[in-house]
Amino acid sequence: MKDYWRSEQMAGKWTAEKIMEITGGYQGACVLFAAADLDIFSILDKAPMTAQALAAKIGADTRATTILLDALSAMGLLVKDDAKYSTGPAVAELLTERATGNILGMVRHRANCLGRWVQLAEVVKRGKPAERQPSIRGAGADQAAFIEAMHNFSEPAAAQIVGEMGPLNFRHLLDIGGASGTWTIAFLRAVGDARATLFDLPEVIPMARQRIAEAGLGERVTFVGGDFYADDLPAEADFAWLGAICHQNSRRQNRRLFAKIYAALNKGGAIVLRDVVMDPTRTKPEGGAMFAINMVVATEGGGTYTFEEYQSDLADAGFGDVTLLKRDEFMNSLIRAAKL
Repeated sequence: MKDYWRSEQMAGKWTAEKIMEITGGYQGACVLFAAADLDIFSILDKAPMTAQALAAKIGADTRATTILLDALSAMGLLVKDDAKYSTGPAVAELLTERATGNILGMVRHRANCLGRWVQLAEVVKRGKPAERQPSIRGAGADQAAFIEAMHNFSEPAAAQIVGEMGPLNFRHLLDIGGASGTWTIAFLRAVGDARATLFDLPEVIPMARQRIAEAGLGERVTFVGGDFYADDLPAEADFAWLGAICHQNSRRQNRRLFAKIYAALNKGGAIVLRDVVMDPTRTKPEGGAMFAINMVVATEGGGTYTFEEYQSDLADAGFGDVTLLKRDEFMNSLIRAAKL
Protein backbone atom coordinates (compact mmCIF):
# COMPACT_ATOMS: atom_id res chain seq x y z
CA MET A 1 0.00 0.00 0.00
CA LYS A 2 1.39 3.37 -0.97
CA ASP A 3 2.23 5.87 1.78
CA TYR A 4 -0.29 8.42 0.53
CA TRP A 5 -3.09 5.88 0.89
CA ARG A 6 -2.23 5.54 4.57
CA SER A 7 -1.94 9.31 5.07
CA GLU A 8 -5.28 9.94 3.38
CA GLN A 9 -6.91 7.14 5.35
CA MET A 10 -5.67 8.59 8.62
CA ALA A 11 -6.99 11.99 7.56
CA GLY A 12 -10.37 10.53 6.62
CA LYS A 13 -9.90 11.36 2.93
CA TRP A 14 -10.49 8.03 1.31
CA THR A 15 -12.21 8.43 -2.06
CA ALA A 16 -13.79 6.06 -4.54
CA GLU A 17 -10.93 6.83 -6.92
CA LYS A 18 -8.31 5.78 -4.36
CA ILE A 19 -10.18 2.57 -3.59
CA MET A 20 -10.45 1.76 -7.28
CA GLU A 21 -6.74 2.49 -7.75
CA ILE A 22 -5.96 -0.21 -5.20
CA THR A 23 -8.33 -2.72 -6.78
CA GLY A 24 -6.88 -2.14 -10.24
CA GLY A 25 -3.31 -2.72 -9.15
CA TYR A 26 -3.38 -6.36 -10.23
CA GLN A 27 -3.68 -5.51 -13.93
CA GLY A 28 -0.19 -4.27 -14.73
CA ALA A 29 1.31 -6.84 -12.36
CA CYS A 30 -0.42 -9.71 -14.15
CA VAL A 31 0.77 -8.48 -17.55
CA LEU A 32 4.34 -8.33 -16.27
CA PHE A 33 4.08 -11.69 -14.53
CA ALA A 34 2.85 -13.41 -17.69
CA ALA A 35 5.71 -11.96 -19.72
CA ALA A 36 8.26 -13.07 -17.11
CA ASP A 37 6.87 -16.61 -16.93
CA LEU A 38 6.91 -16.87 -20.73
CA ASP A 39 10.43 -15.34 -20.80
CA ILE A 40 9.27 -12.86 -23.44
CA PHE A 41 11.84 -10.21 -22.50
CA SER A 42 14.79 -12.58 -23.00
CA ILE A 43 13.48 -13.81 -26.33
CA LEU A 44 12.79 -10.35 -27.74
CA ASP A 45 16.12 -9.08 -26.42
CA LYS A 46 17.87 -11.45 -28.84
CA ALA A 47 15.91 -10.35 -31.91
CA PRO A 48 12.73 -8.34 -32.65
CA MET A 49 9.77 -10.51 -33.62
CA THR A 50 6.21 -10.24 -34.79
CA ALA A 51 3.51 -11.51 -32.48
CA GLN A 52 2.89 -14.43 -34.81
CA ALA A 53 6.57 -15.45 -34.79
CA LEU A 54 6.81 -15.16 -31.01
CA ALA A 55 3.61 -17.16 -30.51
CA ALA A 56 5.01 -19.93 -32.68
CA LYS A 57 8.29 -19.93 -30.74
CA ILE A 58 6.68 -20.20 -27.31
CA GLY A 59 3.80 -22.45 -28.40
CA ALA A 60 1.11 -19.89 -27.67
CA ASP A 61 -2.08 -18.50 -29.18
CA THR A 62 -1.40 -15.70 -31.69
CA ARG A 63 -4.36 -13.50 -30.73
CA ALA A 64 -3.61 -13.67 -27.02
CA THR A 65 0.12 -13.14 -27.62
CA THR A 66 -0.59 -10.04 -29.74
CA ILE A 67 -2.80 -8.50 -27.06
CA LEU A 68 -0.22 -9.24 -24.37
CA LEU A 69 2.61 -7.70 -26.42
CA ASP A 70 0.54 -4.58 -27.12
CA ALA A 71 -0.19 -4.18 -23.41
CA LEU A 72 3.51 -4.57 -22.57
CA SER A 73 4.30 -1.94 -25.21
CA ALA A 74 1.64 0.41 -23.81
CA MET A 75 3.31 0.04 -20.38
CA GLY A 76 6.70 0.87 -21.89
CA LEU A 77 8.13 -2.56 -21.15
CA LEU A 78 8.48 -3.41 -24.85
CA VAL A 79 9.16 -1.34 -27.95
CA LYS A 80 6.76 -1.81 -30.90
CA ASP A 81 8.07 -0.85 -34.34
CA ASP A 82 5.55 -1.53 -37.10
CA ALA A 83 4.60 -5.15 -36.51
CA LYS A 84 7.72 -6.18 -34.56
CA TYR A 85 8.35 -6.06 -30.82
CA SER A 86 11.67 -5.77 -28.98
CA THR A 87 13.02 -5.37 -25.47
CA GLY A 88 14.62 -2.00 -24.78
CA PRO A 89 18.07 -1.84 -23.13
CA ALA A 90 16.89 -0.58 -19.73
CA VAL A 91 14.28 -3.32 -19.40
CA ALA A 92 16.74 -5.92 -20.70
CA GLU A 93 19.10 -5.17 -17.81
CA LEU A 94 16.34 -6.01 -15.33
CA LEU A 95 14.19 -8.68 -16.96
CA THR A 96 16.32 -10.90 -19.20
CA GLU A 97 18.16 -14.08 -18.30
CA ARG A 98 21.46 -12.82 -19.73
CA ALA A 99 21.65 -9.74 -17.46
CA THR A 100 23.75 -10.40 -14.35
CA GLY A 101 21.68 -7.99 -12.24
CA ASN A 102 18.27 -9.16 -13.40
CA ILE A 103 15.30 -9.38 -11.04
CA LEU A 104 13.42 -12.10 -12.92
CA GLY A 105 13.56 -14.38 -9.89
CA MET A 106 11.73 -11.88 -7.72
CA VAL A 107 9.16 -11.09 -10.41
CA ARG A 108 8.43 -14.77 -10.99
CA HIS A 109 8.26 -15.45 -7.26
CA ARG A 110 5.74 -12.63 -6.82
CA ALA A 111 3.69 -14.10 -9.64
CA ASN A 112 3.53 -17.32 -7.63
CA CYS A 113 2.59 -15.33 -4.52
CA LEU A 114 -0.29 -13.72 -6.39
CA GLY A 115 -1.80 -17.12 -7.05
CA ARG A 116 -2.07 -17.61 -3.30
CA TRP A 117 -3.10 -14.04 -2.38
CA VAL A 118 -6.18 -14.21 -4.61
CA GLN A 119 -7.39 -17.05 -2.37
CA LEU A 120 -7.17 -14.92 0.79
CA ALA A 121 -10.90 -14.81 1.58
CA GLU A 122 -11.09 -18.61 1.39
CA VAL A 123 -7.90 -18.93 3.48
CA VAL A 124 -9.42 -16.72 6.18
CA LYS A 125 -12.57 -18.86 6.21
CA ARG A 126 -10.74 -22.22 6.33
CA GLY A 127 -7.71 -21.24 8.40
CA LYS A 128 -5.53 -23.21 6.00
CA PRO A 129 -2.97 -21.96 3.46
CA ALA A 130 -3.95 -21.49 -0.15
CA GLU A 131 -3.90 -24.29 -2.66
CA ARG A 132 -0.48 -24.23 -4.31
CA GLN A 133 -0.38 -24.61 -8.08
CA PRO A 134 2.90 -24.63 -10.03
CA SER A 135 3.38 -21.94 -12.66
CA ILE A 136 3.64 -22.87 -16.33
CA ARG A 137 7.39 -23.13 -15.71
CA GLY A 138 6.96 -26.07 -13.29
CA ALA A 139 7.55 -26.68 -9.58
CA GLY A 140 11.34 -27.00 -9.91
CA ALA A 141 11.59 -23.69 -11.74
CA ASP A 142 9.33 -22.08 -9.14
CA GLN A 143 11.67 -23.17 -6.35
CA ALA A 144 14.66 -21.81 -8.27
CA ALA A 145 12.78 -18.52 -8.75
CA PHE A 146 12.19 -18.33 -4.99
CA ILE A 147 15.88 -18.87 -4.24
CA GLU A 148 16.84 -16.29 -6.85
CA ALA A 149 14.25 -13.88 -5.43
CA MET A 150 15.87 -14.14 -2.00
CA HIS A 151 19.18 -13.22 -3.62
CA ASN A 152 17.57 -10.32 -5.52
CA PHE A 153 16.23 -8.97 -2.24
CA SER A 154 19.26 -9.57 -0.03
CA GLU A 155 22.33 -9.03 -2.17
CA PRO A 156 22.10 -5.22 -2.53
CA ALA A 157 21.96 -4.78 1.26
CA ALA A 158 23.95 -7.74 2.60
CA ALA A 159 27.39 -6.13 2.91
CA GLN A 160 25.97 -3.03 4.60
CA ILE A 161 23.88 -5.02 7.07
CA VAL A 162 26.82 -7.25 7.99
CA GLY A 163 28.86 -4.09 8.55
CA GLU A 164 26.19 -2.66 10.83
CA MET A 165 26.64 -5.55 13.26
CA GLY A 166 29.94 -4.09 14.43
CA PRO A 167 33.21 -6.02 14.74
CA LEU A 168 32.75 -9.72 14.01
CA ASN A 169 35.21 -12.24 15.40
CA PHE A 170 33.66 -15.64 14.69
CA ARG A 171 35.70 -18.53 13.35
CA HIS A 172 32.93 -20.80 12.05
CA LEU A 173 29.63 -19.52 10.63
CA LEU A 174 26.54 -21.73 10.41
CA ASP A 175 24.19 -20.28 7.77
CA ILE A 176 20.83 -21.98 8.34
CA GLY A 177 18.57 -22.02 5.31
CA GLY A 178 21.42 -20.35 3.45
CA ALA A 179 19.70 -20.52 0.03
CA SER A 180 22.12 -19.57 -2.73
CA GLY A 181 24.79 -18.31 -0.34
CA THR A 182 24.23 -14.55 -0.46
CA TRP A 183 24.77 -14.06 3.27
CA THR A 184 27.55 -16.63 3.58
CA ILE A 185 29.44 -14.65 0.95
CA ALA A 186 28.88 -11.35 2.76
CA PHE A 187 30.03 -12.75 6.12
CA LEU A 188 33.13 -14.47 4.73
CA ARG A 189 34.16 -11.30 2.92
CA ALA A 190 33.82 -9.40 6.20
CA VAL A 191 35.81 -11.96 8.24
CA GLY A 192 38.68 -13.03 6.06
CA ASP A 193 39.96 -15.95 8.15
CA ALA A 194 36.60 -17.57 8.96
CA ARG A 195 34.96 -20.59 7.40
CA ALA A 196 31.29 -21.44 6.99
CA THR A 197 28.83 -24.30 6.85
CA LEU A 198 25.79 -23.66 4.69
CA PHE A 199 22.76 -25.78 5.55
CA ASP A 200 19.70 -26.03 3.30
CA LEU A 201 17.53 -28.52 1.48
CA PRO A 202 19.51 -30.93 -0.72
CA GLU A 203 17.97 -29.59 -3.93
CA VAL A 204 19.09 -26.05 -3.04
CA ILE A 205 22.73 -26.94 -2.34
CA PRO A 206 23.82 -26.97 -6.04
CA MET A 207 22.60 -23.37 -6.43
CA ALA A 208 24.57 -22.34 -3.35
CA ARG A 209 27.66 -24.21 -4.46
CA GLN A 210 27.62 -22.46 -7.85
CA ARG A 211 27.16 -18.93 -6.50
CA ILE A 212 29.78 -19.35 -3.79
CA ALA A 213 32.24 -20.82 -6.30
CA GLU A 214 31.65 -17.83 -8.58
CA ALA A 215 32.48 -15.59 -5.59
CA GLY A 216 35.80 -17.43 -5.17
CA LEU A 217 34.92 -18.71 -1.69
CA GLY A 218 34.21 -22.38 -2.34
CA GLU A 219 37.22 -23.66 -0.42
CA ARG A 220 36.02 -21.94 2.77
CA VAL A 221 32.50 -23.40 2.76
CA THR A 222 31.11 -26.80 3.68
CA PHE A 223 27.70 -27.59 2.17
CA VAL A 224 25.27 -29.75 4.12
CA GLY A 225 21.90 -30.78 2.74
CA GLY A 226 19.07 -31.38 5.16
CA ASP A 227 15.75 -30.23 6.59
CA PHE A 228 15.94 -28.23 9.80
CA TYR A 229 12.43 -29.36 10.72
CA ALA A 230 13.56 -33.00 10.76
CA ASP A 231 17.37 -33.07 11.03
CA ASP A 232 19.94 -31.96 13.57
CA LEU A 233 22.09 -29.03 12.54
CA PRO A 234 25.84 -29.27 11.87
CA ALA A 235 27.73 -28.67 15.12
CA GLU A 236 30.77 -26.73 16.34
CA ALA A 237 29.94 -23.31 14.94
CA ASP A 238 30.49 -20.21 17.05
CA PHE A 239 28.12 -17.97 15.07
CA ALA A 240 24.71 -18.90 13.64
CA TRP A 241 22.89 -16.80 11.06
CA LEU A 242 19.15 -17.25 10.67
CA GLY A 243 18.14 -14.94 7.85
CA ALA A 244 14.46 -14.49 6.92
CA ILE A 245 13.47 -17.92 8.20
CA CYS A 246 11.49 -17.29 11.38
CA HIS A 247 8.49 -15.73 9.66
CA GLN A 248 7.69 -19.00 7.86
CA ASN A 249 7.35 -20.77 11.22
CA SER A 250 4.88 -20.74 14.07
CA ARG A 251 6.32 -19.70 17.41
CA ARG A 252 6.36 -23.35 18.45
CA GLN A 253 8.39 -24.23 15.37
CA ASN A 254 10.77 -21.35 16.09
CA ARG A 255 11.33 -22.53 19.66
CA ARG A 256 12.24 -25.98 18.35
CA LEU A 257 14.58 -24.49 15.76
CA PHE A 258 16.21 -22.20 18.33
CA ALA A 259 16.81 -25.25 20.54
CA LYS A 260 18.54 -27.04 17.65
CA ILE A 261 20.71 -23.99 17.02
CA TYR A 262 21.57 -23.75 20.71
CA ALA A 263 22.69 -27.40 20.67
CA ALA A 264 24.79 -26.87 17.53
CA LEU A 265 26.63 -23.78 18.79
CA ASN A 266 29.81 -23.88 20.83
CA LYS A 267 29.54 -22.41 24.33
CA GLY A 268 29.96 -18.66 24.09
CA GLY A 269 28.62 -18.66 20.55
CA ALA A 270 25.97 -16.30 19.24
CA ILE A 271 22.93 -16.34 17.00
CA VAL A 272 21.75 -13.38 14.93
CA LEU A 273 18.35 -13.59 13.30
CA ARG A 274 17.22 -11.27 10.54
CA ASP A 275 13.51 -10.80 10.01
CA VAL A 276 10.53 -8.50 10.39
CA VAL A 277 10.10 -7.26 13.96
CA MET A 278 6.64 -5.89 14.69
CA ASP A 279 5.65 -3.33 17.29
CA PRO A 280 3.25 -4.53 20.03
CA THR A 281 0.18 -3.37 18.08
CA ARG A 282 1.17 -5.54 15.08
CA THR A 283 0.27 -2.68 12.73
CA LYS A 284 3.81 -1.33 12.32
CA PRO A 285 5.86 -1.60 10.28
CA GLU A 286 3.14 -1.67 7.64
CA GLY A 287 5.24 -3.89 5.38
CA GLY A 288 5.41 -6.43 8.18
CA ALA A 289 1.63 -6.45 8.61
CA MET A 290 1.21 -7.06 4.89
CA PHE A 291 3.91 -9.73 4.92
CA ALA A 292 2.00 -11.57 7.63
CA ILE A 293 -0.75 -11.98 5.02
CA ASN A 294 1.82 -13.65 2.77
CA MET A 295 2.49 -16.12 5.57
CA VAL A 296 -1.23 -16.76 6.14
CA VAL A 297 -1.77 -17.74 2.51
CA ALA A 298 1.51 -19.67 2.17
CA THR A 299 2.19 -21.47 5.47
CA GLU A 300 0.43 -23.48 8.17
CA GLY A 301 1.58 -21.31 11.06
CA GLY A 302 3.93 -18.56 9.93
CA GLY A 303 3.62 -14.86 10.75
CA THR A 304 5.50 -11.79 11.84
CA TYR A 305 6.50 -11.41 15.49
CA THR A 306 7.36 -8.79 18.07
CA PHE A 307 10.73 -8.41 19.77
CA GLU A 308 9.18 -9.53 23.04
CA GLU A 309 8.01 -12.77 21.41
CA TYR A 310 11.45 -13.43 19.94
CA GLN A 311 13.04 -12.63 23.29
CA SER A 312 10.78 -15.12 25.08
CA ASP A 313 11.24 -17.87 22.49
CA LEU A 314 15.03 -17.51 22.40
CA ALA A 315 15.16 -17.60 26.20
CA ASP A 316 12.98 -20.72 26.16
CA ALA A 317 15.69 -22.40 24.06
CA GLY A 318 18.40 -21.40 26.55
CA PHE A 319 19.75 -18.22 24.97
CA GLY A 320 20.54 -15.12 27.01
CA ASP A 321 21.50 -11.50 26.43
CA VAL A 322 18.82 -11.09 23.73
CA THR A 323 19.33 -7.72 22.05
CA LEU A 324 17.62 -5.84 19.24
CA LEU A 325 20.60 -4.72 17.16
CA LYS A 326 18.69 -2.99 14.37
CA ARG A 327 15.06 -2.07 13.75
CA ASP A 328 14.10 -1.96 10.09
CA GLU A 329 10.92 -1.01 8.26
CA PHE A 330 10.71 -4.46 6.73
CA MET A 331 12.85 -7.62 6.70
CA ASN A 332 16.23 -6.37 7.89
CA SER A 333 15.72 -6.03 11.63
CA LEU A 334 18.41 -7.90 13.58
CA ILE A 335 18.23 -9.69 16.93
CA ARG A 336 21.29 -11.15 18.66
CA ALA A 337 21.40 -13.71 21.46
CA ALA A 338 24.22 -15.63 23.14
CA LYS A 339 24.79 -19.19 24.34
CA LEU A 340 26.16 -18.27 27.74
